[in-house]
Parts: sequence; C-alpha cells; structure tokens
Amino acid sequence: MADIAVVTGTSSGMGMHAAVELARRGLTVVAALRDLDRSDRLRGAAAEAGVELDIRALDVTDHAAAARLVRGVIDDHGRIDVLVNNAGRGSVGTAEQLTMEQIQAQLDVNYLAPVNLAKLVLPGMRERGSGRILTITSVGGVVGQPFADAYCGAKFAVEGFMQSLAATAERFGVQVGVIEPGAVASEFVANVELPTEAGAYGELLDAYIARTSGAFAHAQSAESAAAAIADAATSGEFRFRTQTSESAVAFVGVSLADLDGERVHAFTRPWIA
Repeated sequence: MADIAVVTGTSSGMGMHAAVELARRGLTVVAALRDLDRSDRLRGAAAEAGVELDIRALDVTDHAAAARLVRGVIDDHGRIDVLVNNAGRGSVGTAEQLTMEQIQAQLDVNYLAPVNLAKLVLPGMRERGSGRILTITSVGGVVGQPFADAYCGAKFAVEGFMQSLAATAERFGVQVGVIEPGAVASEFVANVELPTEAGAYGELLDAYIARTSGAFAHAQSAESAAAAIADAATSGEFRFRTQTSESAVAFVGVSLADLDGERVHAFTRPWIA
C-alpha cells in the first residue's frame, strides 16, 4: 500500500510541485490549500504529470479545521505517513515598523500552524512506530536578516521546536526534520507584506529590497526545491536538516559555524549599506 502524505500550502510554488512530485513517486497525496477556488493551477500540474491528488481545503491557522482534516484523512486513507508543513507567509519590516498583529500573524502561520499539525499526526505515527514530519522553514530560520524580524523570529522558533521534538519522536520511530530553501522563484515574494511607512529606515529598507530583489532574480526554481522536499520525504537516509540548493547550504553554514554571532553580522551588514 502506498504511503499517505499530507502537504499544506499547495496552491502554487514549492508546495504545489512537491505534492505533484510525491504523487509521481507513488505516494497517495492529500494536497491542502486555503482556498479551493485557487486550485486550478494545482489540478493542471497534476494532470500534466499524469497523477491524481486528493485536494482538500485548509486554512492552517484554523486549528480546529486542521484537526478535522487530519481526522478526515485518517478516516478515508487509514493513516498519515508523511506530513509536509509547507504553508508559510513572508513579512518585511523591522521592529518599529511592525504591529503586534503582524508579528502574531507570522507566528500563527509559520510557527503555531506546523506545531499544531505535528501534534495532530504524532499519535498515529507513534502508535504505528513510523512516520515522517517535515517542516519547510527557510535559510531565514538559521540566519537572522535585516527587515525580516518577525519572519525570521517565527522560522527560528519552529526550527527550535522541531529540533527539540526530533530526539523524542525518534525513540518511537517518527522522524522529524526541517527543510531550508534559499531564494525560490514563486509567488511567496509577491505576497510579502511591506511596511506602509519607511520613516527613519527608508534608505536601509531600499538597500535591503534592492539586495533581496537581486537574490530572487537568480532564485532556485520551485520545481527544483520541490524535488529536494520529495527526496527528504522519501529517502531511506534521513537527516534533521536539509537545504534545497548549494547556495542555501552556503547561506546557513555562515550561522551554524558562528559561535559569537559576528560572522552573521558581517554577512548581513552590507545588505543595508
């Protein structure tokens, strides 16, 4: 029997391509997205690849709805073997520019939603003694970046949660990991919330946006990132942390070897020069 995978945030980009690629590799895929009216692209990608998806609606910030989805998948398919927490949301702004509501929104989507879904699928995985929970974080979950205070904060938080959970879950046969893309060509950037007023930060923000636009001009394709996600979901050799490109490997390496924090600051200072 094919493994059952649930992938969130599948209306476009990495999530869409990851759902299709997992189905192409033989998994039964439940592709969740917030608005079923935006599923045409997903359906088209599946048809083009010659695969079938079980497409369901889910606003990941609605924890009750997430519980209903998980129950429904188990009722219909018997179990969940793989969870890919892909749904996410970007934010640009430094502390003074952000409202607490904006900060909360970042936590809701990028931290609390994947934590909730992990909690929901864990009991079944633990009881069976197998399962894999993957959360798409970002290089921003390892390297704090100017004007990404809320976004990086939420991504750091979910990486910490999953890294803490991983050791305990492993004792029950459940593998927990994070996937860290760098810049990926998708609608993610178009959906990023920008500050309405730059104020004293105008010149710095302009420099940051110019630098970031340059990075995304040479971004990894969503298909390539999705292939890395599918590899992490299906590989017989599991590891907690996976990057989706060589540039992402180099990016996170700046922080993972930075004992006093100066390497990261030296790396990011020129972004707002």
